[in-house]
Amino acid sequence: MKFSIDKGLEVLEKTPNTLINLLENLSDEWIYANEGENTWSPFDVLGHLIHGEKTDWIPRLKIILFEDHKHFVPFDRFAQFELSQGKSLTDLLIEFKKLRKENIRYLHSLNLSVNQLQLTGIHPEFGTVTASELLAAWVVHDLGHIAQVSRTMAKQYKEATGPWPKYLTILNK
Repeated sequence: MKFSIDKGLEVLEKTPNTLINLLENLSDEWIYANEGENTWSPFDVLGHLIHGEKTDWIPRLKIILFEDHKHFVPFDRFAQFELSQGKSLTDLLIEFKKLRKENIRYLHSLNLSVNQLQLTGIHPEFGTVTASELLAAWVVHDLGHIAQVSRTMAKQYKEATGPWPKYLTILNK
């Protein structure tokens, strides 16, 4: 599928409620469990998504559109461990929903043209990237973390499923 803002927004607008529906009012065993050493729990993923709302997608789009230097600030993929301390899952869900709503509203307000979507910035690892690529990556990033949260949760019952993991592909990734 070719990227379009409208199609991308179909996913970006639903992510907060998807996570709220999936995680709200679950026990700590679901929220704080991970897949092993150096992996993230659903709580950690939510903190990561919040950090991205604050420092990644829209800030980088602003660099592409409005800055002369065009160089993105490196993204700290582990900042959530400090930023989420002392917060509850409910706090994070509310914050994520609020930030995403603000960022979607801002993206709508830009009314980006096809030409603007081809403007470029400089990623610290990838080099030159377009606004369109950045926005498409935002959508895929959301979907990847929704899948990660689901997979992490599913793996909590891997042993309990007896012989079924053979057919439960989410348990084998």
